Amino acid sequence: MVFLISSISPVIIFMFLIYYKDSIKEPIGLLMKCFFGGFLTIIIDLIIVKLISPIGVGFSSAFGKSFFDAFFQAGFPEELSKLIILYWIVWKHKDFDQHFDGIIYAVFVSMGFALIENLLYVYEGGLSVALMRAVLAVPGHGFFGVAMGYYFSLAKFHTGPKKNEFLAKSLLIPAILHGLYDFALMYAGNSANNPLLVVGLIIAFTIIVIVIWKRGLQKIALHYQKDKLDAEEKMV
Repeated sequence: MVFLISSISPVIIFMFLIYYKDSIKEPIGLLMKCFFGGFLTIIIDLIIVKLISPIGVGFSSAFGKSFFDAFFQAGFPEELSKLIILYWIVWKHKDFDQHFDGIIYAVFVSMGFALIENLLYVYEGGLSVALMRAVLAVPGHGFFGVAMGYYFSLAKFHTGPKKNEFLAKSLLIPAILHGLYDFALMYAGNSANNPLLVVGLIIAFTIIVIVIWKRGLQKIALHYQKDKLDAEEKMV
């Protein structure tokens, strides 16, 4: 029970904080559909990883293996899986009518994925893993979702030639951030015989986490203010 609570609680907290920020609340049913849809991303991710895995045979060095695993076994497959589910559930939904909505929906999908991943890691690694993931991994997935939702909304409401560019960024930006995050950790883990490199990678990881949080909070503020200004204009 302790493992279950420690796995679920950071996910619920992150979702609540994003939901609370929304000025016009989204339907609970749709949010739950996004959240449970996040469970399905695990299946899609496993299929993509299985298809890509044979390519990784040629990456034998610590750097090459870390790079391949971080970006092509984690970052891109996981974020692509989330985007597929997000697009399927909300792209044409009538309640997707504000910029901030894309962030909320993407975060709920991401948290669905994060919960399943959390349960697997915490039951294997214990409370120390639960604490580390509550502080780093769950917010990480949350802010990857923020980045995805930010560009996803821009694609949804943009009527010009950049629509497809924004949709592409809704995959590329979170996938790159995710890949960098995992790469720093994986390369450090694969370089235990080089303490100086490990220290450098830990510093790099810390910087990456700070940037992810900072940019995520900025994107939340931008779409929140955009919707607020749009609402004020409609009232004039």
